[in-house]
Parts: sequence; C-alpha cells; structure tokens
Amino acid sequence: MDLRLSGKRAIVTGASRGIGLAVARGLAAEGVDLVIAARAEGALREAAAGIVREFGVRVIAVPTDTGDDEQVKALVARTVDELGGVDILVNSAATPWSAGPGGGVQATTDEIVRREVEIKVLGYLRTARAVAPHLVAQGWGRIVNISGLGARHANSIGQTIRNVSVSALTKNLADELGPHGVNVTVVHPGITRTERFTERLTAQAERDGDEVAALEQQLATNSIRRLVDASEIADVVTFLASPRSISITGDAIAAGGGIPGPVFY
Repeated sequence: MDLRLSGKRAIVTGASRGIGLAVARGLAAEGVDLVIAARAEGALREAAAGIVREFGVRVIAVPTDTGDDEQVKALVARTVDELGGVDILVNSAATPWSAGPGGGVQATTDEIVRREVEIKVLGYLRTARAVAPHLVAQGWGRIVNISGLGARHANSIGQTIRNVSVSALTKNLADELGPHGVNVTVVHPGITRTERFTERLTAQAERDGDEVAALEQQLATNSIRRLVDASEIADVVTFLASPRSISITGDAIAAGGGIPGPVFY
C-alpha cells in the first residue's frame, strides 16, 4: 500500500532514541523529510546522521526542551523555514515511566504529578499549539500523540493522570482541527522493546544470572505473548500520519499486543 507520504514534512519529538527514533525511521522509510527534536544534543545528531545514511531523506536535528515554550516555537519556526512547511507532528517527548517512582497515594507527591504533566501533557500541548496554525492554513495535517496503556490501568496515580490527560488533549484537538483537514490521534504502547528497555533487562540478567529472552517472555503478558518492538509501534504511527488514515481521528489506538480479558469498545 502506498501511504502517500513521500515529500511530506514531519516534526518528531523525543526522537533521539526509543519509540520517537523508531517513528522517525518509519516516516523516513516512506520518504518523509524530518526535523527531529530531543534534549540530548549528541544522541540527537547521531540519530539524524543514521537516518540520512539509511534512507537518504533530509533530516534536521534541533535540540529542544518541550518544557520551554520559546524553544518549541523556535523548533516549529525553523522547520517551516528550512523545510518550507510542516505536515505532521508526532509527540513522543516524555520521561519513560519505568524510570520513575511508583504510584501509591502516599508516594505520589504534588511534584511527581506536576513534573509528569509539565513534560508530557503540556509539552504536547505546546508543540500542537505551535504547529496547528500551519496545518490549518494548508488544509491538511496529522498530529499523533504517543501516550501509553497506563491510561487504562489504575496502578499508578501519576502514570494514569498523564496518559489519560494526553487522550483528553487529543480528543479536544481532533474536534477543533478536524473541520480544517487535520486528524489527531493518540497511540497507547504497552511494554515496548526499546534501547533503554533492553539495556535495563541486560543489566538485570547479568545481575540475576538470567537470559534477556527469558525475562522478556516473563513480561509478555499480552494477547500475542511476546513483546512489541518500537519499530512495530512506528508502523502504526506511520499509518496514522498518512493520508490513508482519514477515517481515524480523536481516538486512542492501543498498540501493546492486546490486553487479555477486558472488552474495549
């Protein structure tokens, strides 16, 4: 299937590694020119060089802290200036929850929730706010927000709040921007194999004398009974970023390999 993405221009945040980098590579494979953003400048520039070598598209690395509105505005302005416009925004800049604290009421301080909302929810809002006028003016665009299946599990207050909030933001944007040709969706990954995840499992395996594959299998409690790779999340996002996804907007797409038991409708 031709996704009709060749020649489109995208901003991908959180793209120095993990799901963000996988998404950038997925879009590049379809001929999309990219501006990739993250706070870690060295890793970001290395990621950009790798994408250029592999896919031959134009890639501009712009170190950006999405917690700073002025940096976000500068990111979008540079994209429009250097690529001639912007068609797609993929929001993936967030602190991995696996690296953060747990979620009981006594352990959930104001600062934990404030930090998660600031980085993930308000960060996504800032980028969408800066990009939306360009998408509306041209009458076409796609915004894909990466959230997480923590939105559907009440096992951590902070995690659930941040992910449900991204879903709420997505729906509001979809209803407002839909009449202008802009679709907005949210993707909920589950446990996903990324560089950071593999590094953590490798360290655990070395410490406990286990095999990484065995540890992965223990964590694969989804319906397909294997972990989903970041590249497979990217496949979903790449479709949602394409003109082919016209019939999907405002909705949450679960991409965790299925949750055994519950019926979501």
